[in-house]
Amino acid sequence: MKNQKQRMIHGLLYRASDKELRADNRRRKAALKAFHAAESDEEGSLILGQLFKSTQGYFKIEPPFYCDYGSNITLGADFYANTDCIFLDVAPITIGDNVMFGPRVSLYTASHPIDSVIRSNGVEFAKPIVIEDNVWLGGNVVVNPGVTIHENVIIGSGSVVTKDIEANVIAAGNPCRVIRKITGEDTVYWQNQLDQYYQETGEKR
Repeated sequence: MKNQKQRMIHGLLYRASDKELRADNRRRKAALKAFHAAESDEEGSLILGQLFKSTQGYFKIEPPFYCDYGSNITLGADFYANTDCIFLDVAPITIGDNVMFGPRVSLYTASHPIDSVIRSNGVEFAKPIVIEDNVWLGGNVVVNPGVTIHENVIIGSGSVVTKDIEANVIAAGNPCRVIRKITGEDTVYWQNQLDQYYQETGEKR
């Protein structure tokens, strides 16, 4: 038989008032208080690295930052999140390598029953969120429960992502929809821009 924490992580109905979950919340609150009081980026990252389930190398999250538990967050290498992001990690949140978040990006794994009578009973559930490698989420993007955003995707500012997004596309809107593919022409254009930058600045590659 699964306990309340196990039910929560596995997407089953559970009660957030559970004693173990309340203890986890207290640890999260203490860690976030220390993070917001940190005197350096390195100190802040160390605190969050101890709170999160796992991290892979360098990452930076600008304060303020909020999460539900922290212990259900997995970060890949070279992750950056701008200020005021919210991760409701009731179910697992898994983020790949080379991912960037604009300010006020919100990842919501938490959800509640559609039926109002069941909802008022106090039980809730969650579905995991996966953000694959090389994804850029613009400011104020909201990702809903159960969504996977596949690799090399750009999501426009203010979008609400309610369904999975295929790889190698630009998507935006509410609800978020694919606008176009990212193509070889994009690669050529931006490579030319980078070459010009090096030529004009004299910076070494």
